[in-house]
Amino acid sequence: MKICLRYTSDPGYQQGIGQELGVSQATVSRTEDRVVNRIVAQSNEWLKFPTTNHELMKVKRIWQSLYTFPTAIGVIDCTHIGIVKPNRLGDEFINRKRKPTLNVQATCDAREMFTSVDVS
Repeated sequence: MKICLRYTSDPGYQQGIGQELGVSQATVSRTEDRVVNRIVAQSNEWLKFPTTNHELMKVKRIWQSLYTFPTAIGVIDCTHIGIVKPNRLGDEFINRKRKPTLNVQATCDAREMFTSVDVS
């Protein structure tokens, strides 16, 4: 789990993460793949959006007590979409892995419908 959490929190080079944690690059790759696949396999049980008004209100009360985002249900942050580097101002689209991408942030409501998408 430590390997997977370290890699997903800052997915740099697997070899560097392996050296940092005292394992091989192959071990980082296999471990991350296995843990993520097991989480995905359980996602229908673990990840549930509210489907009724009562459930939505309960979630809002929890969020209001914990965070300053009382209307937020979910956020997808730092999703990079690969693009062809534009000729004009192209360097502004280069991410930390030196690939041209757009950074996308989205929010969704209790019905799992997008309520906003920002691609600025």
